[in-house]
Amino acid sequence: MTTLLPEGFRDRLPPHADASAAVESRVLAVAHSYGYERVDPPLAEFADSLASRLKDGGLADAVRFVDPVSQRTMAIRPDITAQVARIAATRMAHHPRPVRLSYAGSVLKLRGGALQPDREARQIGCELIGLDSVAAAREVVTVAVEALAAAGATGVSVDFTLPDLVETLSSGPLPVSDVEQLRDRLDAKDAGAVAALAPEYLPLIEAAGPFDAAIARLRAFDSAGVLSSRLDGLEAISRALGGRATLTLDPTERHGFEYQTWLGFSLFAQGATREVGRGGTYTLMHEDGAEEAATGFSLFAASIAGDSAGKRRRLFLPLGTSEADGAAMRSAGWATVAALAAGDTPEAQLCTHLFVDGEARPLAG
Repeated sequence: MTTLLPEGFRDRLPPHADASAAVESRVLAVAHSYGYERVDPPLAEFADSLASRLKDGGLADAVRFVDPVSQRTMAIRPDITAQVARIAATRMAHHPRPVRLSYAGSVLKLRGGALQPDREARQIGCELIGLDSVAAAREVVTVAVEALAAAGATGVSVDFTLPDLVETLSSGPLPVSDVEQLRDRLDAKDAGAVAALAPEYLPLIEAAGPFDAAIARLRAFDSAGVLSSRLDGLEAISRALGGRATLTLDPTERHGFEYQTWLGFSLFAQGATREVGRGGTYTLMHEDGAEEAATGFSLFAASIAGDSAGKRRRLFLPLGTSEADGAAMRSAGWATVAALAAGDTPEAQLCTHLFVDGEARPLAG
């Protein structure tokens, strides 16, 4: 079977495909309820245009080919966020701000990684474009957590980070000669290297963990008050979530947040082997060179579906069941499977319930 598909690709079979589709539908329904309207960008674009909107080096993840019509190099999207940014900055540049957009679609990476070998994934998300404020960030994080709950995820947790933390401190009270190296060593939690580069930054390694304790440590560290607005913003987001998720803070986390500005967050759920999504604040570029603030998140349906993928709820309709009875059960929310031959059985059709005397009865075992 391994010769049927290239490495990093796979067929998604029942019930996993149904579970992923249900996740996508529920996430988009929550987004729609908050005013996020759907956009559907194309699978491929001109490579140079896509590269201009992806984070640095992002096109290295893209599968490229020469378009036989235009003879220009095209790229299959490795991420949809960049395409939504393009739409907001061009086709919807006239739209009153902020503009709220949602999306869902397949993305393709040139190669998989050790932790995520799949090269194809289904990405779902929301972007709020044209406003850089705590209120905007609070709404986006709230929508993400609510969408995960609607999709059936349990044990949701949010891990916050402050992507521009080192730049903010180094340009103010704690100047440092090599900002990039310091960021890298803080991200790696390399206390020895941080002590050699800038020992005054060492407390940041300890300022990570459960949200309330981590915020308290950061406030104690921030004697000059340059981080106060960011920390106030994080606490406002925490209050808005109202205990619907476990919150943690790792202020120097960088991996995957290279192009975020003051806020980044990773999303986790019980049973998932890795993060199920991430988001944050960023800046998009217009054609005239003007910059615009945005906040958004992306989720991956397959990683959220997880435990729900094995849960079927199928009602077997024995041969001779009336059309009216079948329609009534479907209206009541059942997925019905009708017998088409005398020898058909609920077990053969992977059903969980049997229609008997006008009602659904669970099958034994």
